[in-house]
Amino acid sequence: MTEMFRLGGSPRIGASIEATPTQVLEKVDLAGLFPVNTRVYLTDLGTDDSARLIRAARSLQDYGYVAVPHLAARRFTSWAAFEARIQALAGEAGVTEALAVAGSPERQAGPIAASIELLRSGWFDRLGFTRIGVAGHPEGSPDIAPEALDAALREKNAFAAETDAELYLVTQFGFDARRFIAWAERVSAAGNRLPIHIGVSGPAKIATLLKYAAACGVGESLGFLKKRAGAVTALATGHSPESVVQPLESYWAGDPAGPIRQMHVFPFGGLKKSSQWLFERGSWVNGVEAFADTQPIQLEARK
Repeated sequence: MTEMFRLGGSPRIGASIEATPTQVLEKVDLAGLFPVNTRVYLTDLGTDDSARLIRAARSLQDYGYVAVPHLAARRFTSWAAFEARIQALAGEAGVTEALAVAGSPERQAGPIAASIELLRSGWFDRLGFTRIGVAGHPEGSPDIAPEALDAALREKNAFAAETDAELYLVTQFGFDARRFIAWAERVSAAGNRLPIHIGVSGPAKIATLLKYAAACGVGESLGFLKKRAGAVTALATGHSPESVVQPLESYWAGDPAGPIRQMHVFPFGGLKKSSQWLFERGSWVNGVEAFADTQPIQLEARK
C-alpha cells in the first residue's frame, strides 16, 4: 500500500537522501538526524577504499537507517572486485539494497561497462537484495546517445521481470519540474514500468549548485541556474527546493500509482540543512519510515 504523509491536510511526497562515507564516519552526528528506516544512499566518489565503504554502510545500518550503497560498474577493476564488494556489503554490513550505475566512461577501470551487467551477474538475487535502484536521465547524458538511453531502459525493464528484487529509477538532480514530469510520462508511454524517484537538490547556495550542475553534466539545469545567478539577491539567499518539489508533489498526489513515486535529495547544502527542510515540510516524520514505493507503474490506469 502507498502511504502519504500529510501536513495540514495536504499529502507530502517522501524522500531518500545521499551521504558520503566521510560524512557518515567523520563529519556529522547522524544519530536521530533522519527518521528510522530512511534510505540513505552511500555515494562512491572513487576516493574511498572498499573497507571504508563497507564500514560506512554498516554505520548507517547501526543508526537504524537503510544503507543504499552506490555500485558503479566502470569503477571495478575486475569481476572479482565487484563480487568481493557486494558480498562484503551483504555479509559484513547487512545491506539488502543498492544503486547500480554505470559510472563515467573516463573512469573505466576494468571489464564491466554497464549497470545491466552487474544486474545480470546474479549476485543481487544470490545475496537476497530486495531493492535495486538504476539510473534515470531526464536531461539525457553527455556520455550516452538518447537512443542508447532508451534501449538501456528497455533492458532494465526486461530484467525486472527476471529478478526477485524490486527495481526502480533514480534520476539526476535538476530544477525544472515540468521537464521531469514530461520525461516521466514519455518513458511510461514507451513502456517503462519502473517507479521513478526524482532527484532534487536540498537547500543550498546558488554558487554551490552551479558547481555541482557543471560537474554532473546537467546541461538544462546549469542554464537555468546561470540565469538565476545573475541576480545578487539569488546568490545571497540561495536556492529553495520548493520551486521544484511543489509541482512534482502536486503531480504525484494526483496519481500516486503513476510514474513518479518520491524524491531523492542531494544535500549539496549539507545534511543537517536538508534534514531540517524535509522535517519542516512534512516529507519526513519522526519515527516513521520514509516513503519508498517501488511497486510497478499501473500503466492500465494511465491509458
